[in-house]
Amino acid sequence: MVTELPQRPRRTDDATQADTLPRAEQTAPPAAPQSKERNPRAMLIKVTALDIALPLLLYYGLRMLGMNQWLALVISGALPLARLVYQVVRERRVERPTLFSLSIIVTSTLVSLLTGDPRLVLARESYFTALVGLWMLSTLLARRPFLYAATIQILPEATARSWREDWENSPEFRRAMRLMTAAWGAAFLIDAVARVVMAYTLPVDSVPLLGAGLLVGMLIAVVQFSKAYAKRLAARLGRPSSL
Repeated sequence: MVTELPQRPRRTDDATQADTLPRAEQTAPPAAPQSKERNPRAMLIKVTALDIALPLLLYYGLRMLGMNQWLALVISGALPLARLVYQVVRERRVERPTLFSLSIIVTSTLVSLLTGDPRLVLARESYFTALVGLWMLSTLLARRPFLYAATIQILPEATARSWREDWENSPEFRRAMRLMTAAWGAAFLIDAVARVVMAYTLPVDSVPLLGAGLLVGMLIAVVQFSKAYAKRLAARLGRPSSL
């Protein structure tokens, strides 16, 4: 038979509870709330769903309902524009990338409305990807190339700090950032050329699906290239890979 030991009376007053806490817990300031870090993979999935998958489903849904190709393309192509407008209204500010995207989409949509040519509507996607590619390549002449400037904003603070140190002290790191930026820019230019060729040589109804597949395939290829290159670079610099 096991006999329970009598329990000590519980002390509930605030002063007594404070005496039982370690000194570090009594004097430590409250922890600051951690900033919410953006997840690059989640952001990519969100953009893919809203700007690629949803317009694609809307286009083929409208075609199944008997709508003509030109109008179905114009309506489905307006979804990214609506999302950008909603983003501007919600955040009450217009950042440079958003303004860039808005100007391209609005201009290409107006051109499509004036012509009534479904193939021109299909080709308008190439305007956006071509200008994105050219803009990425233009950042090679800027103080910070696109890949460095865009990625460092979503890295954890410790990793971002090491990136800043490497940028200041390592010519190899700066060269790698410019090389990967050039790869991204070239990929978007190749996508633009391929879209024009498809728009004017393939059946209209097949181009939206093939164009979406081309964009997703191109993004996967360039992301995998960037990851592989970043891992080799990190190994040479003795840093953990963060891409």
